[in-house]
Amino acid sequence: MIKERTESFLSRFFKGVIIALGFILPGVSGGVLAAILGIYERILSFMAHLTHDFKRNFLFFLPVGIGGIMGIVLLSKPLEWLLDHYQVMVLWGFAGAIIGTLPALLKESTKQKKRDSIDLIWMFGTLIVGFLILYFMDNLLGTVPANFFGFTLAGALIALGILVPGLSPSNLLLVLGLYDPMLNGFKNFDMLGTFLPIAIGGVLVILLLSKFIEWLLKQFHSRMYHFIIGIVIASTILIIIPPVANYANFTMVTGIVSVILFILGMMLGFWMSRLEEKYK
Repeated sequence: MIKERTESFLSRFFKGVIIALGFILPGVSGGVLAAILGIYERILSFMAHLTHDFKRNFLFFLPVGIGGIMGIVLLSKPLEWLLDHYQVMVLWGFAGAIIGTLPALLKESTKQKKRDSIDLIWMFGTLIVGFLILYFMDNLLGTVPANFFGFTLAGALIALGILVPGLSPSNLLLVLGLYDPMLNGFKNFDMLGTFLPIAIGGVLVILLLSKFIEWLLKQFHSRMYHFIIGIVIASTILIIIPPVANYANFTMVTGIVSVILFILGMMLGFWMSRLEEKYK
């Protein structure tokens, strides 16, 4: 069992606020932020073995959960405004942040064994197939509606972002067209229409997949991380090309600022990855 640190309610509350960034910022993983803050392993253990020492773990994570909800409510409105007014520039900044995390993911993928040809095939195969599936998602399944079902799916993806460090659910939500409606629901504190289905989707994934993912990461560490890398690259490309990004009013100034934000995003992503290595 992971040794419990003596932490104040306020300290865990602010950790929840920070982890909320992984729910709403494309390119940011809730699992990575939890690792930076030193509570990822305990979160995964709690979710994989929910009934074990439930009361103590519940009380430990209660302020984290409250902080997460507050962080979502407080941060959603300014982020929605930025996407409404400076979408292309913001998305390129997000893309840079994602690219900045790739060196750390590549390093993590070879911690248990050297990269082999199967790993590379798995990674590039995931990248190509994942890109095609996500790009033609509208044609294959139609637009995912921003209703109870759609937000349940969003909750499932958010939970995966916690269970699998490095996987950013917001990238996929952007591609599926659920990101903006989700932010709007968070901003308006829509408990029944947004928060409830997201909570249901998250809980279902945690109950159904946490033990399985814990097992996969232990048994197929390299394959899992190369799969994640493929999905990360595919979803990064998708958020900066049409139809996700709208270049209708693109100008030279937009292009210059986008490049600057991309570079700054890469630096931020790289720095956060280094923090994760230091503190996890």
